[in-house]
Amino acid sequence: MAVTADSAGEDITMKKNNDIKTILNENRMFAPSDEFASGSHIGSREEYDTLYHQSIDNPEQFWDRIANELHWFKKWDRVLNSENAPFFSWFDNAKTNLAYNCVDRHLGSALRNKAALIWEGEPGDQRILTYWELYREVNKFANALKNLGIKKGDRIAIYLPMIPELAISMLACARLGAVHSVIFAGFSAESIRDRVNDCQARMVITSDASWRKGNILPLKNIVDEAVAECPSIRDVVVVRRSPASTFPCHIKEGRDHWYHRLIESVSMVCPAEEMDSEDLLYLLYTSGTTGKPKGIIHTTGGYMVYAYLTMKYVFDIKPEDVFWCTADIGWVTGHSYVVYGPLINGATCVMYEGAPDWPDRGRFWEIVEKYGVSILYTAPTAIRTFMKWGAEWPAKFDLKSLRLLGTVGEPINPEAWIWYHKIIGGERCPIVDTWWQTETGGIMITPLPGCIPAKPGSAGLPFFGIEVDILTDEGKPADAGYLVIKKPWPGMLRGIYGDQDRYKNTYWSKWPNVYFPADGARRDDDGYFWILGRVDDVVNVSGHRIGTAELESVFVEHKGVCESAVIGVRHEVKGQALVAFVTLREEFKVHEDFEQELADWVTAKIGKFAVPEKIIFTADLPKTRSGKIMRRLLRDIADGTALGNITTLADPSVIASLKTKYEED
Repeated sequence: MAVTADSAGEDITMKKNNDIKTILNENRMFAPSDEFASGSHIGSREEYDTLYHQSIDNPEQFWDRIANELHWFKKWDRVLNSENAPFFSWFDNAKTNLAYNCVDRHLGSALRNKAALIWEGEPGDQRILTYWELYREVNKFANALKNLGIKKGDRIAIYLPMIPELAISMLACARLGAVHSVIFAGFSAESIRDRVNDCQARMVITSDASWRKGNILPLKNIVDEAVAECPSIRDVVVVRRSPASTFPCHIKEGRDHWYHRLIESVSMVCPAEEMDSEDLLYLLYTSGTTGKPKGIIHTTGGYMVYAYLTMKYVFDIKPEDVFWCTADIGWVTGHSYVVYGPLINGATCVMYEGAPDWPDRGRFWEIVEKYGVSILYTAPTAIRTFMKWGAEWPAKFDLKSLRLLGTVGEPINPEAWIWYHKIIGGERCPIVDTWWQTETGGIMITPLPGCIPAKPGSAGLPFFGIEVDILTDEGKPADAGYLVIKKPWPGMLRGIYGDQDRYKNTYWSKWPNVYFPADGARRDDDGYFWILGRVDDVVNVSGHRIGTAELESVFVEHKGVCESAVIGVRHEVKGQALVAFVTLREEFKVHEDFEQELADWVTAKIGKFAVPEKIIFTADLPKTRSGKIMRRLLRDIADGTALGNITTLADPSVIASLKTKYEED
């Protein structure tokens, strides 16, 4: 990739009419090589601009053309129905099946014997499923579900680790028209209970156990505790993950069924249900401000089309690629870019069950080398962790198979972007930073790798069909403020399960006919979007409203800092003050004057108004198992309030340590 500019400056000028102030100005740009661009699906800015304008000016014609690349039992009467906005519908009266498009559609081509899933378990066990083998497994399990009485519209909770049966279960549900609700296999019994009861799930699919950092985790025991208070559950299907001799599993007669026994004698042929385009495909629960999880509704046709196109163009997917999205399928990233997006495109996808540092910190890079991974899609939090561990770990492995890198989950700090580019990508791989949400179903803003130069830390430009703007509180256009989406798109959520008023109030009430994702953003002179984080993470310090994501990037620019989380706390004089929680690179040691050194660093980079009241040094930050920093819990610590739910944390002990550090400081 060619560097077209190499300086990064800071701009602390407060522009008029902006609700949120921007404090950084990253000027470096990295264009794809001529070789990469010439082989890309979209290889020039002119081609992107043409397609983008078509998708905005005539969206129905654009999405009609894209949808015709997929299989439909019956075509649509119209592409978009906006009569009941914000309850939009796509591809009215069309009939299709997502599992059919993921698997059956490929069997008549050379893809039949191509690897669909390459799976590796944490202990080192492996499985490879071709498209033909995946077809057989999905059909057999779909028939097993039918034998248990599962029918179209039934809700099924899936609580499985990252094993092939997780993808098989999702596809079997989609084949029958049953609605799957995947629950991340790190959630507590209480979290399972709440989700199952909210959607009145008929069945839970789980495993006896899972592996994590060399330990066996008792998933079935957690499910047993949860379903004791779930009257809608009639059956529990259990996948055998661990050797029976080392991990006995209780099976409740009449309710519990071993997966391997259910599929022993069933047919491997199961006709795909013809699903209406707007039939419910899956529910995925995400946290809400009220504390009650929101069951996000995604339907069949529009989601399928959007997952297909974003996968194809954002990752420039080719038949020879080996794609690895490191996200757990319990999150939307895993739904769209481990299972559905790759399989619709006939791609080969890697699945890995365990931790990135087991048995050592080279595990991810060993997998890249072993399977010849060509596209790697991971989280900024993971990248910062790899930075903390040191470049010597990836240096032990041959990463030359990589041709494209991606990031997802939160804004990436420019310094982490540069490290990823140099150390992992060898300065040759384009990086697609991607902004999207559980609610959007797929990627919304990104630099397409063959035609849009990337700026470290910027999410880039809107994807096709996505009309993005930035507004002030009063709804006026601004350079920095609230990110909004002004037109419907096929992959969009269709509501919140059982609470459509909450759907309207949460996403569509701030401004008329505008979708508000609750993120702040700025737009630079080149039209690139920079995500400033959740509006809850915007702080007001002495009249300066600034996004904490930019402040965190300033800390990470320091040679000794690996990761930071900045929060706002109440202050009698300033309104709000800042507190920074900082994690250092392992080779760097804290010295007596280091807090003042960081304060001076912030002053030089931004200004004195942005210097935190406290800087807390910590070995780790509270993160979910998906890698997101739980800033809400940090605010709870700083405010001295009762801590919220911590069952989703990867390491709950981090909270107790931070609470002690904060109170002692």
